[in-house]
Amino acid sequence: MSKITAADVNNLRKQTGAGMMDCKKALVEADGDFEKAIDVLRKQGQKVAAKRGDRDANEGLVIAKTTTDAKKAVMVVVNCETDFVAQNADFGVFANKILDIAMEHNPASLEDLKALSFDGNGTTIGEKAIEQTGLIGEKIEVSGYEVVEADQTIAYNHPGNRLASIVALNKAGEAMADAGKHVAMQIAAMNPIAIDETSVPAEILEKELAMGKEIAQAEGKPEAMLEKIAQGKVKKYLKENTLLNQASVRNNKQTVSQMLNEVENGLTVTDFKRIMLS
Repeated sequence: MSKITAADVNNLRKQTGAGMMDCKKALVEADGDFEKAIDVLRKQGQKVAAKRGDRDANEGLVIAKTTTDAKKAVMVVVNCETDFVAQNADFGVFANKILDIAMEHNPASLEDLKALSFDGNGTTIGEKAIEQTGLIGEKIEVSGYEVVEADQTIAYNHPGNRLASIVALNKAGEAMADAGKHVAMQIAAMNPIAIDETSVPAEILEKELAMGKEIAQAEGKPEAMLEKIAQGKVKKYLKENTLLNQASVRNNKQTVSQMLNEVENGLTVTDFKRIMLS
């Protein structure tokens, strides 16, 4: 059996919102496997936060920005070990310079970003991070890089710079940009797993369907009704966890899709990214 530490329990609690003792029991039952522990909590009827695909980190800054023509939005994550360093003005300047380099050179990947010149003197961004580690005394790392491109893009930085989102829309203009700000805030707050039900990976749908059947069976529902009940649970899951189907934070009587169509017929989201520090 894997050793379950207090840190493991705390991490699961942060990730799911379940109680400490429930998290500990779930981890023990799952032999330390976080994915299985989340499933254990859900099967027990616990209301837990859905596990997302966004990248977690420890301390540092998540910052996002759009180009002047608003056709590209870029987001980077620069990590450190303590909040004290993260809030230091020089660290902020360092992180923002990396973001500006990313926006100017449009690297294809995180590794390509770290290989770019930091100062024009041959020192790469990756090497500069190592240099900063030596100067500051904490591990400094560029761990995240995301880009969206479209007719209109929007970047949202949550206060404190531990969370940011970028979103791409298929139409441009002042009204679209304003609506996009609300969508970017929606993404930050509600953490959707996909744009709509058609873009949810098949393995997630299969897992949710199987989970729904298990829960219904555990509740004593008739065998003949399990598939129908599970399909209903999947439908509810998709409504709550796909962006365009979520209730809008701008007007909770509308879905995000309805809100966008009200602003401009046919207006929709073509891409989005979200990163949050753990």
